[in-house]
Amino acid sequence: MAKSFEGQVVWITGGGTGIGRAMALEFGAQGAAVVVVSGRREGPLEETVEAMEAAGSRGKTVLCDVTKVTDVEAAVAAIVEEFGRLDVVVANAGFSVTGKVEELTVTDWRRQFETNVFGLVSTVRESIPHLRETGGRIALMGSVAGTIGLPKNGPYSASKFAVRGIGQSLTAELAADGISCTTLLPGFIESEIAQVDNQGRHREDWEDRRPQRFIWPADRAAKVMVKAIARRRTEVVITKHGKVAAFFGNHAPRLTQRFMARSGVKAREKRSE
Repeated sequence: MAKSFEGQVVWITGGGTGIGRAMALEFGAQGAAVVVVSGRREGPLEETVEAMEAAGSRGKTVLCDVTKVTDVEAAVAAIVEEFGRLDVVVANAGFSVTGKVEELTVTDWRRQFETNVFGLVSTVRESIPHLRETGGRIALMGSVAGTIGLPKNGPYSASKFAVRGIGQSLTAELAADGISCTTLLPGFIESEIAQVDNQGRHREDWEDRRPQRFIWPADRAAKVMVKAIARRRTEVVITKHGKVAAFFGNHAPRLTQRFMARSGVKAREKRSE
């Protein structure tokens, strides 16, 4: 049976852990000639490549901080110089700034957008000329939080709403070039996101307080994501609870906001008892 990405060159930002690593392994399983994983921490990137090699596929590491345009430019140049082409770009690098809007600084908001939005745009912008040559694919890591504004997650939700809009613009702009753009909207997925602070630093000792019974294994989510990219889907929501949340966020926003507001009031009343 033919594999979806036979012989193709794939680049994944934030490829050292979680969803990025799982997608790298899945692209390898789907026949990619090489999967280039980039990020700021060399150790996790090397572990991803080791896992790929153990699974019988080929990986390559490239250090890259997506908030630095020069890093992104250098990463793309290195990939094309070594492998001669670029077929798939997954703009996955990101983290979450949490806290109430009134308590966060503008600097906090800028830090959130520098990675989740501007870093994503830089990744895509530098890749498009090479994807045009291969009729390639773009994947943007959005979130269900990009369909519904969550309390104490204003910067993250806003950044993912922006990603969703960028994805829709790219789909229209690049259609004539044969380049597809798939916006991925996951719910709770196994990852390090709950162990990264507002400065983007990994805190290994932090507990993941997300509802564990809703969290999908990263490899399960990666299979859905890679299949959607292969099929050139415009947008896909991952996890059952994510689909429910996205449905209400898209089709019943007033009801959803009213429910969350009431939940917030009840929580405050309980704390004051």
